[in-house]
Amino acid sequence: LVSLCHHGRPVVGIIDQCVLRERWVGREGAPTTLNGRETTAGSRRELESALAYTTTPDMFKPGYEAAAFASLRGRVKRVLYGCDCYAYALLSSGFGVDLVCEADLMPYDYLALVPVLKGAGATITDWTGQPLTLRSATVKGRVLASANAPLHAKALAVLQRPPPAAYLPSFPGLALATA
Repeated sequence: LVSLCHHGRPVVGIIDQCVLRERWVGREGAPTTLNGRETTAGSRRELESALAYTTTPDMFKPGYEAAAFASLRGRVKRVLYGCDCYAYALLSSGFGVDLVCEADLMPYDYLALVPVLKGAGATITDWTGQPLTLRSATVKGRVLASANAPLHAKALAVLQRPPPAAYLPSFPGLALATA
């Protein structure tokens, strides 16, 4: 992964899968390319038919993150594990990946992905829907990438829904209000 940022905003990104001789290049304002050919993310818009990836289920901390991911996992057709950054590359090319959801990434993990995905028509934000930059304070490593904006909005809605009270920490003497 290689990223170039301008004022903290990723403007160029490269995903290089050297073993397979595949290189995705994304530049702000230009289409993403795979080995020189333009790529386009998928068009699937329903969560129930979406294929999602994450590196490992162990990256989601117990509590909110694990509950939010479990909610998303329950709404999609299938979740597959592994791939790391390659899942994002496949998403940018429409190769059977509709969503990637992760929770422990650092800027060096996600900055290169932003221009690659955006140039392919995909959407990538933190779990609150905020853009990913070098200065993203609210990210906490939580990244969601989707093949398109409608699918992204649906996945974000699931991740942002409050988890059941059973997943929240308990504090002696404090009662949680439930609706």
